[in-house]
Amino acid sequence: MNKKLFALLIALMSLSLLGIIFVQGYWIANSYQTKDDQFKINVRQILSSVAKKIQVREAEDYYNLYSGLIDSANIPDNVTMSELIYKTQNDRTKETVIFSDGILAEDYKLSSSFLDLEETDSIQFKKLTNRKSTTTFKEGVDGGGITKSYNESFSRLTDYERSHFEHFFKNISAKQPLHKRVEAEEIEANIQNELENYGLKSKFEFAVYSNGLATKVRSRNFNLNPDTTYDVPLFVNDEADTSYTLYVNFFEKEKLVLNSILGMAILSLVFTGVIVLAYANALSQIFKQRQISQIKSDFINNMTHEFKTPIATINLALDALKNPKVKDNKEFLSRYLGMIRDENRRMHAQVENVLRISKLEKNELDLPKERIKLHEVVEDAITHISLIVEDRGGYVKTHFGALKSSVLGNESHLTNVVVNLLDNAIKYSEGPPKIDVFTENVKNSIILKIRDQGIGMSKTVQKKIFEKFYREHTGDIHNVKGHGLGLAYVKRILDDHDAQVYVESEKDKGSTFIIKLHLIS
Repeated sequence: MNKKLFALLIALMSLSLLGIIFVQGYWIANSYQTKDDQFKINVRQILSSVAKKIQVREAEDYYNLYSGLIDSANIPDNVTMSELIYKTQNDRTKETVIFSDGILAEDYKLSSSFLDLEETDSIQFKKLTNRKSTTTFKEGVDGGGITKSYNESFSRLTDYERSHFEHFFKNISAKQPLHKRVEAEEIEANIQNELENYGLKSKFEFAVYSNGLATKVRSRNFNLNPDTTYDVPLFVNDEADTSYTLYVNFFEKEKLVLNSILGMAILSLVFTGVIVLAYANALSQIFKQRQISQIKSDFINNMTHEFKTPIATINLALDALKNPKVKDNKEFLSRYLGMIRDENRRMHAQVENVLRISKLEKNELDLPKERIKLHEVVEDAITHISLIVEDRGGYVKTHFGALKSSVLGNESHLTNVVVNLLDNAIKYSEGPPKIDVFTENVKNSIILKIRDQGIGMSKTVQKKIFEKFYREHTGDIHNVKGHGLGLAYVKRILDDHDAQVYVESEKDKGSTFIIKLHLIS
């Protein structure tokens, strides 16, 4: 895929994911704000209902007391009668009907002490009686006499009386002390009932203030906070005016609002998290595949280069052997046969490395283990590379400080591990290879260190050198032979031996590979 197109796709996918995260965040924030607003509306309705119930209860109490007193009242101070009379006549039936609808209003003055009010003035009220009558006159048949019928009914206008009483009573009751009008227990019970009706469960504190000053009608731990306290006017008169305000604090508001959206918010965050993780994993896999593809391309190029040289050398040697002069010269014959054998070994070793790694990945490589001496393994490995070291004018020195070196392992594969590490030390030494091998005992382990004075490596390279096919790019991919398989093989074998391997290195100062194996007694 074109690099620009690939980068564009990644950018669009990332932008889309950020958009999803933003939308989810906006939705959660908006849902929280909506629920918060709904909570405020519910609280306003609850407090309004509480205030109304308290005011209605007060009027109801006094009206019930008033109703019991009005019937036993003495002679009224004033009596007025208003009456409406109208007549209808039916010529066909010779019938005349006279209707009368009258209201008898009796004005009384009732001492405020009768209603347990501290007001010294008397309370005026009206007793209203409605009288309705119907008088019917009808002429007799064939000049007969006129017949008369009369019907009368009386009824009390209690609704009107109550309206008149409440209107007057509000002005009187407003002068009463607050503790005589309402108690803290009544306010608390009303608020609790209203919260249950709305399906809300929250702790609360309340207080009644008079003209901005606190009264004794309050809960124990109330504190006025302008940011979190809700209020409603109490005992409002007909002019929508009052001296009292009921304040309420709801301590679990945040919890209630959060709980109302918590379930959907968690699901939303979980699904968004899954999408983010899946996207990150997919992106990581894409980059890894691109990296592996590049590494494999480098591997094929290196492998081709590695095989071309020995094949060409073998072909040249075979062509030389066809020369009659060479056939008769044992020195040349031995030299060319040796070249063919060495180049053939080189190719065979590369193929074996590839097959070895393949078997390790499929867990098909059987590693039988036995008791072996690590010092003997190291000395055997050194013999495999000693001629190459001598040819380049270098050295390999051993410093065996470990008194115990018996481990449980596979001798052949551990030898290959040490050979690979020594071979790396040779390859990455620009001048004569100078290699020192150390061992020491630490508790129940033996530590093997292979130190060179080569070109070293950066911290970034150190993190990746045990990955299959990985090789540090140095500008010319053929300046050091190899395919990045040796150290991957080393790591896999040591993992199978429950051993640890890591590297310490500085650029241009050399590297030290450290292996830690468990001892056996």
